[in-house]
Amino acid sequence: MGKIKTNVMRVLDSKKIDYTSHEYEPDATMSGEEIAGILGEEPDKVFKTLVTQAKSGQYYVFVVPVQCELDLKKAAKASGEKAISMIKQKDLLPLTGYVHGGCSPVGMKKHFPTFIHETARDKEKVYVSAGKVGFQVELSPDDLVSVSQGKYADVV
Repeated sequence: MGKIKTNVMRVLDSKKIDYTSHEYEPDATMSGEEIAGILGEEPDKVFKTLVTQAKSGQYYVFVVPVQCELDLKKAAKASGEKAISMIKQKDLLPLTGYVHGGCSPVGMKKHFPTFIHETARDKEKVYVSAGKVGFQVELSPDDLVSVSQGKYADVV
């Protein structure tokens, strides 16, 4: 595979954020833990991006370790909403510009309030999708918070 620049990488470049990109051969059935294994990392350093919608209609983005489940009650509390639910997979691409398995908190079509699970803060580097299946970017959690205009929260 040649060096492909995803939209996420272009955003990080434009903001002069230091990152390392990683490519792997994607497989539709691959779990986040398996991707962490391919990257040679512990699953608690590899994060998935989940898009939700509150009862109010507002969308929220949550970035959590791949081996964890988003706690919808904690997510609602973090965002100051009464209730939150996952969006339907078919709504992901039109809403964010990303496909399932390639959704990144960086460079969505539109900015949504973003919460990154607080364990990221303790890591030197974390991995998130580079906006395309088979691509990950590794960067400092504080840079991720900065570029996604996010904040740390306990959401798992």
